[in-house]
Parts: sequence; C-alpha cells; structure tokens
Amino acid sequence: MPLKLYDKEKILDACFQLFVGNGYANTSTAMLSETAGISKSLLFHHFKSKKKLYISILERCFEQLSNELIEEPISDFDNFFEVKEKVGLNRINYLRQNPDIAKFLYEAYSNTPESLKEEIHTFTIHLKSKYRSEEEVKNKRMQNLFHQIPLRSEIKEEEAFELVSIIDNYFKKKIAIELTDETNLLDDNYWENLLLKKKTFLNMIRFGIEQKE
Repeated sequence: MPLKLYDKEKILDACFQLFVGNGYANTSTAMLSETAGISKSLLFHHFKSKKKLYISILERCFEQLSNELIEEPISDFDNFFEVKEKVGLNRINYLRQNPDIAKFLYEAYSNTPESLKEEIHTFTIHLKSKYRSEEEVKNKRMQNLFHQIPLRSEIKEEEAFELVSIIDNYFKKKIAIELTDETNLLDDNYWENLLLKKKTFLNMIRFGIEQKE
C-alpha cells in the first residue's frame, strides 16, 4: 500500500518527537507504532526497520536544514580568519531556534548509539557524495585563503592549518553540546561569549601568545 506524502510526514513528525524525547535506545518499535497511530507491521512495511526509520528522519533533518538555511557564501570574505569567525552563524541560529533538530543531530553524530554507528557511517558517506561538489569548492576556497596568510619562515603551512582545524573542531563539538542545553540555548549573552571565546582562541593562533620584547 503506497504511503501518502501527508501521512508519511505525520508519521515522521511523530516518530521524530519520540526519538528526541527518549533517544534511540529507549524508543521501542511498539512506542513508535503507537505514536504514529498505525500498526507495527504497517509502520515497518513502509520503513523496513527502526534503524531505517531513524535514518529517514535524519535525512529529513538535513533536507530541512538545506531548504531553510542560507549559509554565508565563503566568496563574500577575503580573510581566512574572518571566514572561520563568521561562516556558520546562520546554522547556529537556526539550530537554536529549532532545538529538537539540534538534539536529534547531536545524538546521531556526537553521541551515536552503538547499534547505529554503521548506519550513521553509511549515511555520512551518502551525504558527502551528495554535496561533494559544493564541499570541494568550499575547501578549495579555504585553502586559497589560508595560503595567503604570511606565515613565519619556520612555520609549515600544513601544520599551521592542522592546528587551526583542531581549534575549529573543538568548538564545533562544544557548540553541538550546548545546542542541547535548554538553559543556555536561548541565552544570547552565553552564545555571544562562546563565539567571542572562539575568536580569541583563533587570534591566539593568528598573533601568538608570547609577548615580544
């Protein structure tokens, strides 16, 4: 029996809220079918398994992000550190306004259930393939901007880039965690201070920490 688009969206909405509230491991197939308002056999006739249902919801989250979110194009910036500071702010603001999506993505990627790791890995490969051309353009632009930085003669460019990436990844993980904290989520001052801290860390790399005599 084909599943009408409207019915599918209602089912995905209901199951999404259940996963957000309970987490993947604590959400049973019985709970999913009851929440969706259909029998367990019919639910999994369309979505095959609990895992496939979860991945369907995950893909839907990314589709919503791509449809709703307009990222600042990297081409708007001429300085590598300005890009690191400002690109991605729209994404953070969107997730702050949609905390359930932020919580779902956090579980999928930062607190991945053991039984889902293979499926998340496969889905990530699918996403990279889907957006490969966009990512290649973005990465090339970032490399070109970094190459324009006048490094000290003893500094290797690839090692400097790796150091910046370590800081960048640290804040990506920290931001992902904070997006699930209901206390901090709507606190504008907290986010302003967190982003200022990221800028400060990047500036310590950019300008050094030792005072010159």
